[in-house]
Order: sequence, then C-alpha cells, then structure tokens
Amino acid sequence: MSPSAGVAPPIAAFFATIGFAALAIFGFGFTSLLTDTDVLAEPALGQGAGITAMLLAALVFAATGYGAIRRGRYVGALWVAAATVAAYLVGIAGGGILTGADPAVAVGAVGDFAVSWYLLVLAVTAAIAAWAGIALGRTRASRPQWPWERADDEE
Repeated sequence: MSPSAGVAPPIAAFFATIGFAALAIFGFGFTSLLTDTDVLAEPALGQGAGITAMLLAALVFAATGYGAIRRGRYVGALWVAAATVAAYLVGIAGGGILTGADPAVAVGAVGDFAVSWYLLVLAVTAAIAAWAGIALGRTRASRPQWPWERADDEE
C-alpha cells in the first residue's frame, strides 16, 4: 500500500469550517455567560444581523481556509482569521441593514462588536480551526490496519 498523500484540501476545509462554526458559537455563548452581555447588544438589529454575520464569516472562512490548506503553510491561519473577522463585521452591518435597521445603528453595532471580547473569541477560534485544517491537509496519516493487512509482513 502506498503512503497517503494527506487529506484532500476540500475535505480538510469542510471539517475545519464545521469546527470553526461550532467553536465560534460555543465561544460566543460561553463569553456571553461569563460577561453577562449579548453578542450583538443592539436590540434594533434583531437576529438577522447575527445570522448573516455568522453565515458570511463561515463562507469566507471556508474559501480562505481552502486556499491556506492547499498552500500548507501554518501562517495562513492568521490570514484566514483576519478575513473571517472582517467578514463577520461586514455581515453585522449588512445583515442589520437588510433586516430593516437604521444604517447608523448597524454601523454602531459593528463598532461595539469590534471592541468587545467577542472579536477576540472569533479571531482565536478562526485561527485555531484554520491551523487544524492546515494540519489535517499536511498529515500523511493513513487508515488504521490490522497486522495481517500490511504488505510488508509478507514473506
């Protein structure tokens, strides 16, 4: 059996994106619990801004993560995190405006998020998930085998 070439970049990007979304949602919830604050504290935005922001962030994470996994350099995780944070901020404003909020309120919510603990949580989770995706793409691991399945044991 030939050595594995690693996990295919689209599959590694898929798993990293799912991991990012799960970590970010958990991180937001835990941070909200610890700080007794809301992720988006402006009630005029409604839920649409948060949903739009997370969807846009996940899409940008998937696209930039795929590129970073293909390149196989761990420093790419920092660029993925920066792009993901930027997408989340754009998503807050865009989602707020699309759901009928005043544009000034939406931009103010972006500013509030940008100076909160939630931004740090989002950046760290994006960097961790991107690093894990890159590591998954670089691995040369193969599936587990029983001793009798190995070709080198034959005489």
